[in-house]
Amino acid sequence: MTDQQPIAVLGGGSFGTAIANLLAENGQQVLHWMRDPQQVEAIALTGENPRYLKGIKIHPRVKPVTDLLACLQACSMIFVALPSSALRQALQPVAGELAGKLLVSTTKGIEAQSFMLMSQILKEIAPAARIGVLSGPNLAREVAEQALTAAVVASEDEDFCTQVQAVLHGRTFRVYASSDRFGVELGGALKNVYAIIAGMAAAMGMGENTKGMLITRALAEMTRFAVKLGANPMTFLGLAGVGDLIVTCSSPKSRNYQVGYALGEGLSLDAAVERLGEVAEGVNTLKVLKAKAEELQVYMPLVAGLHAILFEGRTLDQVIGALMSGDPKTDVDFISTTGF
Repeated sequence: MTDQQPIAVLGGGSFGTAIANLLAENGQQVLHWMRDPQQVEAIALTGENPRYLKGIKIHPRVKPVTDLLACLQACSMIFVALPSSALRQALQPVAGELAGKLLVSTTKGIEAQSFMLMSQILKEIAPAARIGVLSGPNLAREVAEQALTAAVVASEDEDFCTQVQAVLHGRTFRVYASSDRFGVELGGALKNVYAIIAGMAAAMGMGENTKGMLITRALAEMTRFAVKLGANPMTFLGLAGVGDLIVTCSSPKSRNYQVGYALGEGLSLDAAVERLGEVAEGVNTLKVLKAKAEELQVYMPLVAGLHAILFEGRTLDQVIGALMSGDPKTDVDFISTTGF
């Protein structure tokens, strides 16, 4: 297998590192591109990514690199694990190298100005590339620690899904396929917002019943929004919907949950993000999601409530009070436009 073509992973954060290691464990050679030469040096020196996944040994088949052009030229399959705010800026200058390549987006975010999902940005930058997304309940540290994990790869291109499954499937990591790329990717982006709410509720000592209520109403709310945009509601009953939502709303390992927890302890948003030291996509997503929900006239009380807390000076108690005094509608009705 030494003469096989390497696979590229773009982005030196926790998930990029975990995916690079996973591919290497499965026998692949990996070129792991990151912007920061100091980070490459640190990995070469310590054998781990101390900034994002301290304590996890980097597999010898993972080679950290800083030359993006050379990295892309050497690979036909590319996992994109860049923050949503950096993706376009990083890839636009090398767009010519992406034609015909398999691009797997792993970033769960939405671009602020355009409300475009990451795979839509990739399609705009590289219209001749083959594009899909990887999503699901995949906390980076647990993937890196080889906890049993399942994910979903989504693309209308069946062969694309098969090739991605082949390189990621392993002893501890299973990959299922979906043709609903839009729904899978939207689920991954939307759940980050609700994880912030769940973290806040936990920090404030709210009970398990409250958590159950928040998660299920979040699922109804995000599905209602996605259906309005044309996604398949059944996608949200799978790994990229309810699976991812449960994990990120329940786990202190989730970045968005951590931001919410810090907010619940009384920190300001800036202080909460600074404590985390890493991008929490839910904060960016919240702003664009609230504006889009209003534009489409989709009723999203949890999104509106969190926005009121973070940007309008309201408290969680006030928001939950308003939610609880609302008129309760049907429990499960994905097409409904009213009712918490």
